[in-house]
Amino acid sequence: MTSPIGVGVLGLGRAFTLMLPTWRDDPRVRLVAAFDPRAPARAAFAQHFGAIAYDSAQAVCADPAVQWVYVATPHGLHAEHVCLAAQHGKHVLVEKPMALNLAQADAMIAACERAGTHLVVGHSHSFNAPVRLARQMIASGRYGAVRMVHAMQYTDFLYRPRRPEELDTAQGGGVVLSQASHQVDIARLLGGGRVERVRAMTGRWDPRRPTEGAYSALLRFDSGAFASLSYNGYGHYDSDTLMDGIGELGGAKDRLSHARTRQRHALTTDEQAEAQAKAERNFGGAQWQPAPAQAPTASQHFGPVIVSCEGADLRLNALGVEVCDANGPQQIAAPLPDVPRAEVIDEIWAADRMGQRPLHDGLWSRATLEVCLALLSSQAGDCDILMEHQVAVRD
Repeated sequence: MTSPIGVGVLGLGRAFTLMLPTWRDDPRVRLVAAFDPRAPARAAFAQHFGAIAYDSAQAVCADPAVQWVYVATPHGLHAEHVCLAAQHGKHVLVEKPMALNLAQADAMIAACERAGTHLVVGHSHSFNAPVRLARQMIASGRYGAVRMVHAMQYTDFLYRPRRPEELDTAQGGGVVLSQASHQVDIARLLGGGRVERVRAMTGRWDPRRPTEGAYSALLRFDSGAFASLSYNGYGHYDSDTLMDGIGELGGAKDRLSHARTRQRHALTTDEQAEAQAKAERNFGGAQWQPAPAQAPTASQHFGPVIVSCEGADLRLNALGVEVCDANGPQQIAAPLPDVPRAEVIDEIWAADRMGQRPLHDGLWSRATLEVCLALLSSQAGDCDILMEHQVAVRD
């Protein structure tokens, strides 16, 4: 293997914490620099990786050892930081959601095009091995055309520790931009990509958490197929029970997890204490513990997904895809990576070292963002929202 890709990180919060096993254990990448406004996080980064912890995003992007910048800052800073990286000639991996609006997405795409740099948006759960396997099975034509996609997810999202802006829809808070990005990306990948129209309803059911905590949406594709997406983040039922007790991150799930989340939230005294609690469980915080290096035994996932094709139903699970056809059910195993979320590194490696256009590029991700924003617009206007920026899946 040639030398690893040098990665600079902007933001050492929750997104970085979840991606850390990937950055740490995949030999194709090496963390060389980072910035975060929290001094303890910067100190922990320098100590754990023997890398440079800068006091500004500008310094990370200017570092000649940095080839790719991983933008994991709060949602409202994504556009600014992607454009900053592009100005320094760096390729970019930016966390979902890509941006807060389509104008920001357009500016990010344009900045990377001017610089001649790659733009990849992730991690979203559409990178997961069972989703990739299902897409390959659909593309083979063996099961006929896709007719319907159904996805659902019940979590404790709204009652996990949050900063104030994470509960403000205008700043990218709530479940629509944060969580629908996963479901929409999966549905578009399996349904062909090009959504024609969106109809949705959203729920704001707790005035103390004044943002969207739930939604249901119906997406119609240009092929005539449709997708139904439902999400509830209010922390009662746990849909991981339908995934054989395997949680979103691919490990065994405690059935009392949601109840404990709500119990801890009930003890929260104020916004500042809640934000501090979030910081303490992330990288560099007092409650952070490094995850052990071990190969995944199950895939990460985003809840139950069933794809209805002309000749079979494909049920995605944490180990692969269950095919239900005239011969009965048959489980097809998905090849699991040696490192969690290595599929993300697959994509940036192929772009960097083989010149391949990423699947989750700016145009693809702008289309996903357009659908997510349409969920909010459909609720506000009680109407269908027509899409204008959709792109097809490139196999």
